[in-house]
Amino acid sequence: MAKQSKISCCFLVFVLVNLIFCNVVLSVRAENEFISAVGDSGMRRDNLRVAIESWNQCNEVGEEALQTGSPRAADCFDIYKATPQPQGEVCFCNQQLPYVLVHRVTEQDNKLRMGEPFFGLQAESQFNVDLYAAEKELYLGFKCQVEDTPNPWQFWMIMLKSGNMDTYAAKCPKNGHRVGPFPDQNTFPCFGKGCMNQPSIYHDYTKLQLPDMTLKGRFFGSWDLDADLSRGMVGNISYHSVTWEKKLGEGSWVFHHVLRTSAKYPWLMLYLRSDATHGFSGGYHYPTRGMSKIIPESPNFKVRFTLNVIKGGGPSSQFYLMDMGSCWKNNGKPCDGNVTSDVTRYSEMIINPNTTSWCHANNLNVCPPYHTFPNGTRVHRNDAARFPYAAYHLYCSPGNGEHLEAPFNLCDPYSNPQPQEILQILPHPVWGEYGYPTKQGEGWIGDPRTWELDVGRLSQSLYFYQDPGTPPARRQWMSIDLGVEIFKDPDQVAEWTLSDFDILVPKQ
Repeated sequence: MAKQSKISCCFLVFVLVNLIFCNVVLSVRAENEFISAVGDSGMRRDNLRVAIESWNQCNEVGEEALQTGSPRAADCFDIYKATPQPQGEVCFCNQQLPYVLVHRVTEQDNKLRMGEPFFGLQAESQFNVDLYAAEKELYLGFKCQVEDTPNPWQFWMIMLKSGNMDTYAAKCPKNGHRVGPFPDQNTFPCFGKGCMNQPSIYHDYTKLQLPDMTLKGRFFGSWDLDADLSRGMVGNISYHSVTWEKKLGEGSWVFHHVLRTSAKYPWLMLYLRSDATHGFSGGYHYPTRGMSKIIPESPNFKVRFTLNVIKGGGPSSQFYLMDMGSCWKNNGKPCDGNVTSDVTRYSEMIINPNTTSWCHANNLNVCPPYHTFPNGTRVHRNDAARFPYAAYHLYCSPGNGEHLEAPFNLCDPYSNPQPQEILQILPHPVWGEYGYPTKQGEGWIGDPRTWELDVGRLSQSLYFYQDPGTPPARRQWMSIDLGVEIFKDPDQVAEWTLSDFDILVPKQ
């Protein structure tokens, strides 16, 4: 009997060991089934590629700032081990540093302004301020490009935007259609002529600093073009700054962001984006360059990053834990550059606890028509007992939708070069299965976290408008980003750090 028990015991141990081994193998295999969709996976590459762009209210340039030129710039470099110079030869480098940084983009490249030629510039773009900036981005991408599989990639993109709009200047189309001057109904901030100016953008090129072997660089500036930035962020001025820092050979780059609004510029935005490396990106109707060498597609991708919110930007700050941008027509077909029929699609998770739900049972026009739970159950917004109103801040419909379900609320027709559709969600238990925050305050000031969000599954479940009877659009997200939009609130400061950013897609 004792012998039989001993055999049974050994058998159970054998089974247990095998189960543990199988689980480990399956876990490793599951982890290995995903690969990075970005060129700089986890922001760990010493040889950084980062660029900056600035848009006006309708995602164009409009006019250049004298201090900056065309509002596109880049900091792209490669690091090489310094070789000792033979005696008698001259070395134009710091002999104390064991490494040399070779910058691929010169100051002359970054200061290019409309009218100045560069390699590849098309004749029709040389004296068009909007087309010139679009082609300058391609040129900077050419200088920064890294060959890779399955596609080359160029840079992380820092994006700046001002919500100021001079309605009498007639610079922004309405749902993609050109319109003339009109009086503002207190919708858009503007202090008068010139309120849609681009900001100054100054650049501290990345350098290797001793003794701790830290790499550090920065872009910074202000929309207040007469501001004295030598004293930093003082006085009632707008301000933007992104500093990147990394210890050579260790860890992730840490991107430190600061954004400040002012009385003249109360509506400002600052994001760090992983954009498509070719084709369009979210809200941008020109060929783009970026970091996403594989375009993530619903429902099969995840996004991982570490976020530390230091200052929130005030009660009107819409701080996006995750912001996705794509483009497809209302018939489900891909965008082709026709700004009257293309539609920019956005979805954003706002984590500022001051942002409340506008979607209620008695305010259905700002709710999506239905909500889909993770198990596939679909609930209409009229079902007051089951619809999760508190999970939504706002939904607005595209201005060119022809079969919208009443009641509806149309999106701002001016803040994109084409019609747009926006779905903004809030921390709520219905998003918990996707790894998103489930209650207000999670991930906010004093609660830094590393997130792994199942953005693919969540984005597949969200409502986006399509014309009845049309095949479902492929939800390919050309821009994945996070950052802040301070909405019409002067003298507010947002500050945060971002690191370890990655987009994971299934291995083919």
